[in-house]
Amino acid sequence: MKLVPKAGLALAAAAFALTAQAQELTGTLKKIKETGAITIGHRESSIPFSYLDDKQQPIGYAMDLCMKIVDAVKAELRMPNLKVNLQPVTSGNRIPQLQAGNIDMECGSTTNSVERQKQVSFGPTYFVINVTAAVKKTSGIKQLADLNGKTISTTSGTTSVPLLKQYEKTTSADIKEIYGKDHAESFLLLAQDRSAAFVMDDILLAGQIANSDKPGDYMIIAESLRQEPYSMMLRKDDPQFKALVDKTVGAVMKSGEINGIYAKWFTSPIPPKGSNMNFPATPAIKEAFANPNDKGV
Repeated sequence: MKLVPKAGLALAAAAFALTAQAQELTGTLKKIKETGAITIGHRESSIPFSYLDDKQQPIGYAMDLCMKIVDAVKAELRMPNLKVNLQPVTSGNRIPQLQAGNIDMECGSTTNSVERQKQVSFGPTYFVINVTAAVKKTSGIKQLADLNGKTISTTSGTTSVPLLKQYEKTTSADIKEIYGKDHAESFLLLAQDRSAAFVMDDILLAGQIANSDKPGDYMIIAESLRQEPYSMMLRKDDPQFKALVDKTVGAVMKSGEINGIYAKWFTSPIPPKGSNMNFPATPAIKEAFANPNDKGV
């Protein structure tokens, strides 16, 4: 029998310990391994990020990216038959659902803000928007200051109203707000003239308009309250899962695969009506793809 020097034994033991440590799962990955399932939180009307098709199945740009992460989890955990649960969430309950462990990741149209980072984490920025307003062309509203004395609609749990109140041109404006439970309901308030404007992210406004009965009736104000980054939302203090998300999404961006996924949802006809967002990638979006990051606003 060959004797191993003590130094060799010590090195071997250290190597084994490092290997065991590397294989020890924590946080979300541990939960997924133990339960045999991953639960994706999705939106029902955040077109084209995460919304329901004509078969009531969640689809969209964010869903496609999140499924890349699901594939990475299957490979990492060697679980090719991992069960994927789909759980609808709203702007109001998405953070509590994530914190409670009811969902493992939220895939929608969520702004990565410094304030939210106190409660949750985010993957790399996959979209950059401008917060503004949609109005009817016949309303006479041309700029945000014209909202003075008007009622606006927005979606519960979003950043729109606080931004409107902080904006220098509308801080002293008399603006009443009513809330929809989701973007479809908020847009319906505008369509039914219960509000004069729907204040929200430009791309979500474009999605609602594109899928409306009379897209030509609406316009989006060019003025912007703030530019905001979107990303998938993750549980806070879960470095193992976040590292996998960052690596996976970063690779999709760096390889250029992201360009095809983007074109599929933003410059091509999309289900269920075959409408086209006609929203080419802006310089801010291209920068996010070229240099993946999770910086919040």
